[in-house]
Amino acid sequence: MPVREAEVRDVDEICALIEEHARYEGNDTLTLDRAEMTKHLFGPEPKAWVLIAEPPGSGTVAGMAFCSWNFSTWEGRPGIWLDDLYVRPEHRRHGLGNELLAALRARTDGRVEWDMQEGNERAAAFYAQLGAQPVPGWIRYRWSPGS
Repeated sequence: MPVREAEVRDVDEICALIEEHARYEGNDTLTLDRAEMTKHLFGPEPKAWVLIAEPPGSGTVAGMAFCSWNFSTWEGRPGIWLDDLYVRPEHRRHGLGNELLAALRARTDGRVEWDMQEGNERAAAFYAQLGAQPVPGWIRYRWSPGS
């Protein structure tokens, strides 16, 4: 299977994937602190976790799913918040996105939820072919530092 748990040795690649994704989406300034990311993913109290996609036999990190656990009071069970799903352009159309999402689905009998940037028609088509639906009637709010 081309999906595995991220390990400490993957932090540089994880940060590089996040930075590449940001540039792909138009943010040319994002640079992550590798030490901070190591603490958040692999420290004594991890805040998130990552699945890595590697084409079989390649040893190449092709993509990732960056996640955290959430909990639905209405369902009474934990689910997964998918913060970032990214497959490098040269590795797309080989099923790695499907593999990452299938691995997430297998980890919970609760919901798997994520946001998608408006206007990303390719992603919308991909999610629709998986059977995922937009959530009608909900608007996301955010408190940011300094608010």
